[in-house]
Amino acid sequence: MTNLSLLLATLLLSFSILKSTCLCCPQYQKAALLEFKSLVLGDLADNSSADKMLGGLDTWNSSSDCCHWEMVRCFSRGSSKEVTGLNLSNLFPLDSNVTSDVLKPIFRIRSLMTLDLSYNSMKGEIPRTGFANLTKLVYLDLNNNNLNGSIPSQLFSLRYLEFLDLSTNAIGGKLSSSVAGLKNLEQLILNGNLIQGQIPAEIGNLTNLHKLLLLQNEFSGGIPLSLLQLRELETLDLRRNSLSGEIPNDIGILANMTTLALSNNALTGAIPQSIRDMIKLVTLRLDSNVLAGEIPTWLFDLHDMKSLFLGGNKLKWNNNVSIVPKCMLTELSLRSCSVRGPMPLWLSNQTELAFLDLSENELEGTYPQWLAEPNLGTVILSDNMLTGSLPPRLFESRNLSVLVLSRNNFSGELPETMGQSTSVMVLMLSSNNFSGHVPKSISNMYRLLVLDLSDNGFSGEFPSFGSNSLTACIDISSNRFSGEVPSAFGETTFMLSLSENNFSGQLPPNLSKLNLLKHLDLHDTNLTGEFPAFLSQMSSLQVLNLRNTALKGSITDGLSNLTSLRILDLSNNNFEGKIPSSFGNLAGMIDTPIISSRLPETLMFPIEIFNVSVEIQDLIVNWKNSKQRLSGKSLAIYSLLDLSNNQLSGEIPSSLGSLKGLKSLNLSYNELQGNIPSTFGTLEILEALDLSHNSLSGKIPQTFANLKQLTSLYLSNNKLSGRIPEGPQMDSQIDPIRLVCPEDVEPPPDSVPEEMEKEETGMFSWKATAIGYPVGFLYATAVMYVIGYFNSVPKSSVPWAKSSRNKKFWEL
Repeated sequence: MTNLSLLLATLLLSFSILKSTCLCCPQYQKAALLEFKSLVLGDLADNSSADKMLGGLDTWNSSSDCCHWEMVRCFSRGSSKEVTGLNLSNLFPLDSNVTSDVLKPIFRIRSLMTLDLSYNSMKGEIPRTGFANLTKLVYLDLNNNNLNGSIPSQLFSLRYLEFLDLSTNAIGGKLSSSVAGLKNLEQLILNGNLIQGQIPAEIGNLTNLHKLLLLQNEFSGGIPLSLLQLRELETLDLRRNSLSGEIPNDIGILANMTTLALSNNALTGAIPQSIRDMIKLVTLRLDSNVLAGEIPTWLFDLHDMKSLFLGGNKLKWNNNVSIVPKCMLTELSLRSCSVRGPMPLWLSNQTELAFLDLSENELEGTYPQWLAEPNLGTVILSDNMLTGSLPPRLFESRNLSVLVLSRNNFSGELPETMGQSTSVMVLMLSSNNFSGHVPKSISNMYRLLVLDLSDNGFSGEFPSFGSNSLTACIDISSNRFSGEVPSAFGETTFMLSLSENNFSGQLPPNLSKLNLLKHLDLHDTNLTGEFPAFLSQMSSLQVLNLRNTALKGSITDGLSNLTSLRILDLSNNNFEGKIPSSFGNLAGMIDTPIISSRLPETLMFPIEIFNVSVEIQDLIVNWKNSKQRLSGKSLAIYSLLDLSNNQLSGEIPSSLGSLKGLKSLNLSYNELQGNIPSTFGTLEILEALDLSHNSLSGKIPQTFANLKQLTSLYLSNNKLSGRIPEGPQMDSQIDPIRLVCPEDVEPPPDSVPEEMEKEETGMFSWKATAIGYPVGFLYATAVMYVIGYFNSVPKSSVPWAKSSRNKKFWEL
């Protein structure tokens, strides 16, 4: 009994000791994490979606051990524990206002080794002092935030750091040379920021570096030779920068390299011979540079090579060479490499090929049967001279995701079996000679995101897509489709071009269900009826083109509800009545477009799908008195309003002067009266203004002198009077235009003076179609007639209209 009592006492004592020395995280670390939680909740107080994103933080409370909290990792050291890891990825909503200030408490946890804050849309600069405390940090991930500023030098004092990811932020400034202090750095990932300046030569001191990724920044200058000191380097990714100069000749000394990615820069010279010494090389990406010379065949002797991207350079393929590759490629790009003749036969033995880009070459012949193999996921053969019809077997593949055959000479009808290829996401067949109907089975391609069948000879009715379709961009313009305007598209559709077809009838109200539609183009179709009122409810519209569709009636006030609308073309119709004064409220035309080095999110599809660039179609508009194409890449920087060639009457609303984002305003060929609004002088970025062929009267507003970007002005065939405004833009012209004003007219001389002859010669050098200016004095009228400035002279008949003396011109 005594022994039993002694044993129980010992156990109780041991339990008491264990309880008093519980292996819990230090109190100061727990307090720091709770303070972090409090700051986050404070920043998200007004965000309704916060509760959906902060599920892990609800386990953080003062009554439990922080080592048991979600997203927290601890490590035991003897009789104590320490917080060593925080996985806070994707914690905040995308629209949050959380700033980098919330990180201050975390910087007190000096035992941290891993910290993941990626995908949080966190704003502000990277803290400049806090990271210096985290001296044990090995892994730091800050990618996909909204951080800006420069990379703080303190970040490079973390000598144990092996992984650093700052991608997809807005960080600027130069990469500090103190990065060379990271002797044990295993991975440096700074991709996706806007880091500027040259890559410092001190980067070569990081002799233990295994992965170096600086992609998608603004690094300039050459590739530093000090990189050749990184003998352990396995991955070097410098894509999407502004690097220039030649690739170092001795780069092959990096014998451990498995991935060398230098694409989308401005590198010159030939492919270095030493690359053949990189026997472990798996991926070589040199595409989209300015490299020149012949493509070396020894590249295909590298046994481990899987991905080879050489397209978009000035490189040339020797069409007479016969090769037997020792590698089995999965990806190959020889875009714009002067590949001529039939499809290279050696490709038929590359049975593992999943990606093939031979676009922008001079390939001839038909589509090879062996190229319709089931393994291929991406085939890009656009801009060649291929002919014939497509083999039905091509669409029997379950792996085909991207098929781009635009701008060839393919013909015939599409195979009825095309709907079997349910994995297709991008199908682009524009500018060929395809004909017949489009198989209804195309609607079975339920993963289809981009469909471009434009500029062919397709006819009949266009197939319907279900509401569950994933279609985002559809372009079937410039064909011979008929019937009613199709309206059955997926709810995710945001670009729809149906123009230049034989569609007829009224615009279907079902289009209003496309709540994400940003771009609607129906120009040159046979629409009937009045302006569709439901369009005023499509608040997502940014581009609306109904040019030359025979619509009639008045233009509804409701269009002013389209606050995102930036391009509106209603020209060449039968609209009548007044221009709605509410157009001055079109917010999308009020804001000045922001030109950024980053691609605009509006109107742009994701820049790449499986290494394929997908762009919005070019938009054809009446730009500076001629039909021009606005590149789909730059639509986001344009704001246009074209109401020309209608029967609009009344005065021009002065509220249009509020549209300060306009680059082009065309109200010509209407029945407008009254004065030109002086408010037009506030359209500071306006480049083209056409008010010709109306019944406008009064003087040209002196405020026009403020239009410093105006290069095309058309005011002819009106009843205007007075002087042309004087200003820097007017005075900068080679041959200043002057109108004869009544108060300037002197008694007529017996003969035309020599000065008038000189003025006549100067006037003939102008790119002008006509200058119409009726005055009350017979002599002034006669002088203007002699000079050739009288009304109704067609542009095409004026011999000096193509003068090269001055690219800017005024028509008055």
